[in-house]
Amino acid sequence: MKVLFAIVALVVSIGSAWAAPATVTLSVPSMNCAVCPITVKKALIGVPGVYKAAVDFEHLQATVTFDDSKTNVDALTRATRNAGYPSKLVTKVAP
Repeated sequence: MKVLFAIVALVVSIGSAWAAPATVTLSVPSMNCAVCPITVKKALIGVPGVYKAAVDFEHLQATVTFDDSKTNVDALTRATRNAGYPSKLVTKVAP
């Protein structure tokens, strides 16, 4: 039983080692008030696999770091659109 547990733990740890963090910048041009960035950030953080989201109201952009094995840009832009703030990809930095 201990051997089985050790094998399962090893497989889980190896799987997460293959996960590659990616960072994207999204343009969110429809933000027009001080509350908008809070809503956009909450929407992005709610996407499974997102590690970090920072929203810049002055530049109307969001920078998101996420596990590219768990989510993708389409899911991120869908989350902002569903929150009422359509976005589009500006840049992507992959490992």
